[in-house]
Amino acid sequence: MATTDGVANGMTEPCDECGIETLHEVSVQLVTEAADGENARYSREPYRVRECQRCGNRDSQRMNNV
Repeated sequence: MATTDGVANGMTEPCDECGIETLHEVSVQLVTEAADGENARYSREPYRVRECQRCGNRDSQRMNNV
């Protein structure tokens, strides 16, 4: 679970690469899943993107699957 205890600016979350809770930059990005066709502009889905500020590991999760 993400926490903000003792952190001046950001969120700490478990990092799979570091093996510990580290500071992460977290954002939400809209990703177009169907690049072709007339419906491409309607196929955008929100993804939660996080990047470890210690090792740079970056991952994303589709918000509709949470």
